[in-house]
Amino acid sequence: MREADSMQLIVSGSGEMRCLYGEEIPLATLGNLSIVRASYVEPDPDGKWFADLSPVGGPRLGPYHRRSRAVAAERLWLSRHWLSAE
Repeated sequence: MREADSMQLIVSGSGEMRCLYGEEIPLATLGNLSIVRASYVEPDPDGKWFADLSPVGGPRLGPYHRRSRAVAAERLWLSRHWLSAE
């Protein structure tokens, strides 16, 4: 399994949790949830795909010819730069 494919939960000392959403763990069983979008994957008018990480202070990645490539880049960037951020 690649780094960006596994569901990782990071819990701060104050109890705040970060994760890339997946269905491996039913998050509602861990307590009250406040889910916030960390990024957007959208096409441009020419049909090229971009991953916009600006909601977490990240870059705009792309262009990609396939949405799946943009999603993979999004997940990898988030797991390396946002998920592990303190």
